[in-house]
Amino acid sequence: MTKVVDPLGPFLHRCNKIFIVCCVISLFVDPLFLYAPVVDAENLCLSLDRKLEITVCVLRSFFDIFYVFHIVLEFRTGFLAPSSRIFGRSEFIDDGRAISRRYLSSYFILDILSILPLPQVNVMSIVNAPISLPTKDLFKMVILAQFITRILRIYPLYKEINRSSRKFSRTAWPAAVYNLILCILASHLFGALWYLMAIERKERCWRMACGDHHGCKLDDLYCGVGRGDTSFLNSSCPLLAPDEIKSPADFDFGMFLDALKPNLAQHTHFTWKFFNCFWWGWRNLSSLGQNLNTSNSVGEIIFALFISITGLVLVASVISSSIQQFVQSVAGRLEEVRMKHQDIEQWMSHRVLPEDLRARIRLYEQYKWQAKRGVEEEFLISNFPKDLRRDIKRHLCGNLLKRVPLFERIDEQLLDAMYSCLKPVLYAANSSIFREGDPVDEMLFIMKGSILSTTTNGGTTGFFNSVYLKAGDFCGEELLTWALDPNSSPNLPVSTRTVQASTDVDAYCLTPDDLKCLMSQFRRVHGKQLQHTYRQVQRSSFQRFYSQQWRTWGACFIQAAWRRYYRRKIEKLLQEAEDRLPNPLAKEGSGSLPSLAATIYASRFATNMLGNLRRNHPRNTISSPKLPPQLLLKPAEPDF
Repeated sequence: MTKVVDPLGPFLHRCNKIFIVCCVISLFVDPLFLYAPVVDAENLCLSLDRKLEITVCVLRSFFDIFYVFHIVLEFRTGFLAPSSRIFGRSEFIDDGRAISRRYLSSYFILDILSILPLPQVNVMSIVNAPISLPTKDLFKMVILAQFITRILRIYPLYKEINRSSRKFSRTAWPAAVYNLILCILASHLFGALWYLMAIERKERCWRMACGDHHGCKLDDLYCGVGRGDTSFLNSSCPLLAPDEIKSPADFDFGMFLDALKPNLAQHTHFTWKFFNCFWWGWRNLSSLGQNLNTSNSVGEIIFALFISITGLVLVASVISSSIQQFVQSVAGRLEEVRMKHQDIEQWMSHRVLPEDLRARIRLYEQYKWQAKRGVEEEFLISNFPKDLRRDIKRHLCGNLLKRVPLFERIDEQLLDAMYSCLKPVLYAANSSIFREGDPVDEMLFIMKGSILSTTTNGGTTGFFNSVYLKAGDFCGEELLTWALDPNSSPNLPVSTRTVQASTDVDAYCLTPDDLKCLMSQFRRVHGKQLQHTYRQVQRSSFQRFYSQQWRTWGACFIQAAWRRYYRRKIEKLLQEAEDRLPNPLAKEGSGSLPSLAATIYASRFATNMLGNLRRNHPRNTISSPKLPPQLLLKPAEPDF
């Protein structure tokens, strides 16, 4: 490694991720040294699990290699000087001496203390020597010291990774994982300490019994060659529960009785021993050490206090971090909404609005909050780059726009321009969108909800047409014809229908100015293509089928044609009946029975038909050659 590494580059970011994973794994390795001492139940002496010692030493040395690589990398990593600014950012320092000076004054000492192979040296020094109580105390202090230094090194490294990363966390799961790892580490550490301290309590009892027994030496308590008789230790140090202790001479093992009673300290099967100790640590951390039955030993009481305090801190950390994540994500937005609602209430009171109008305003604000959760979609999308805004609108509204047959056949260039002009709108249930006879001020594309569209043909008596529009439909198509016509009036077209939201509606709209500008610009560049496309749509009748205005006009036109046909048919039948009536009457004097029957039949038929026609169709209507007044005017078409 000959050149300086960029502190914000991907190489260092990747190396830091690997190193922090190795740090976490090494934290799990270090407490495994505490499981090395075991009690030889057959020979009544203390020994070491040599296989476990060698395995843990190899693992620890392997992860120390990553620490060495990290230290070397720190001497080659540049930094940004906060004191100087070049074009709005800090100056990049790549001088080797400055880099070394900065690292030596920051985390170098902590890294050196973390990498010192003190546990390996301690283990190797007692391989061929008896393990004693002072040796275990030193061993325990070394493990705890390096465990703390490695934890202290992880936190700034974690902050550095977050700072150099170009991504940001959108959820609370990293904090949850971090707290879970802390709980597992603490349970692992306290379980290992509980195991080692249980052996220490056993050794302390043996030492006291050895001191009271004539001819016993302390070296006899440790497994080796030339040991004396230690069979008296079983009777001198019985495992008694707290309620079984009757004499002051009985030794109280306190909370370590569970580790000694099931012969956990005498077991050499590491997996069984490890999970039992880990479960003990997790259980007592979760219960804050409330179930611990300690003896009068000061060290044991201090250890129980540490367990209780650590459990309390971890629980508080988990709760506080969860609450903090929730409060930070919701409280600010809720406060903003609360202030907005307060402003609306004050404004309504100031303007003395009626109660029904206030209820409608509150209902709309409530629906807006439920639909958007306080997110202003248009403002949010406006902060994105132009191409990203276009792609988002294309994804959201592409299928909606292409439901209009004309938009389905135009090129992507005009569609992209339309996507940029679409604006989200919300309508609460029973809100009025258009009223018949009012100007059409938007072309609406429905994403969610349903709309009721009705018309009375300008208030014509007896005329009523209604249809429900659902997601994927559109309304306000009068605006499209107006925008396509180059000679259209500056006044907006008049709505032929009353449009009302029957449910809560989420939609996108095109304003008249945007639609007129888009169509005029496209007509100027692609005039013939637009005209040809519109003619194709006309011939295919797609526009008329999808448009509610054309569908209503078509239905009225068909009904009028049917009425006209029906009247003509009735008139023809009536005329034929009247023409046949004089012939049977003229033959009445002949006295022929068939002629009389035919006369009566023709007379009744003509009378019934004439009565029905006059009841259902007034005479002036029958004779009128014009269409009925209920027929809608044909929708306007652009004049290219």
